[in-house]
Amino acid sequence: MRVLAAMSGGVDSAVAAARAHAAGHDVTGVHLALSRNPQTYRTGARGCCTLEDSRDARRAADVIGIPFYVWDMAEQFHESVVDDFVNEYAAGRTPNPCLRCNEKIKFEAVLDRAIALGFDAVVTGHHARLGADGLLRRSVDLAKDQSYVLAVLTRAQLDRSMFPLGDATKAQVRAEAAERGLAVADKPDSNDICFIADGDTRGFLAERLGETPGDIVDGRTGAVLGQHQGAYSYTIGQRKGLDLRVPAPDGRPRYVLSITPVTNTVTVGPREDLAVDTVTSTRPIWHGGPTPVECDVQLRAHGEVVRADVTLGDDGLTARLHTPARGVAAGQAIVAYQRDPAGDIVLGSATIAAGSLAAPALVSGA
Repeated sequence: MRVLAAMSGGVDSAVAAARAHAAGHDVTGVHLALSRNPQTYRTGARGCCTLEDSRDARRAADVIGIPFYVWDMAEQFHESVVDDFVNEYAAGRTPNPCLRCNEKIKFEAVLDRAIALGFDAVVTGHHARLGADGLLRRSVDLAKDQSYVLAVLTRAQLDRSMFPLGDATKAQVRAEAAERGLAVADKPDSNDICFIADGDTRGFLAERLGETPGDIVDGRTGAVLGQHQGAYSYTIGQRKGLDLRVPAPDGRPRYVLSITPVTNTVTVGPREDLAVDTVTSTRPIWHGGPTPVECDVQLRAHGEVVRADVTLGDDGLTARLHTPARGVAAGQAIVAYQRDPAGDIVLGSATIAAGSLAAPALVSGA
């Protein structure tokens, strides 16, 4: 099989490419140049998509013995991921840029180009399993599992994808890289958002959206408790950095309950007012057969898993949680999993639109 290995410059993608090559596939490595100006992206071990990463990927391809190319996808990345990130925050939602990058870049733009060039599949270093049955499952290394950010893939995209690392732990991947003589064996994992060079998300958004002062209000009384310089600086469940002028009567901390761009209002309240037991979502990708179905749902990357009854309707997915969850943010993904002895199976995903409580404790004053 002729396959294209997406090589980020990290240890996972290098070992994935090496495994595909060792399995007898005709492998070509490609590094994605995603920044209009690589100097503005993270450097060193803190991120990905840097010039250093491109060089690391090339050296790994040389060791493996496969052809290597760099594809410039900066414009697609900026439009599909960076602009989307800014627009989502401006709309009061909390996006997941890694999920969007997988959806729009690695498994749409890249896969489309690969197929046009005659490749049969794309290989990546994601920690997830895709078995002979075609079902996407969690990695055996639950701490590194990335099935959540892959759940946006369609059936057609999964049929053209390979994830060779799903049966290995991260420690095993690093050990294998060292055995294969790959210099990235001890390279630290990337983290944070690659296109925010200094890690200051609030500053990044302020530069693009400008300061827009507004009120921070009490969700139960409607009283104004403070001011913000931009509602985009907050996310549901946030506790720190609220800078409230009026302490809570009971002395307990307050959390961000909702963000309303129309009124430029941030609503806060006690932790219990974050609880939701119904989650509605849009843009579903569903592989799980008829609904309703009882399954597990994950509401954030690396977030808690909650048992729920999920129904697929004309307007999206609705999940009725068996146990209320907190910190459910619009813009994040809800991913449904079916418990299975061979590893949890991804049934589908959707983009969270809202969360609600059957008997809400708060009376909105916003």
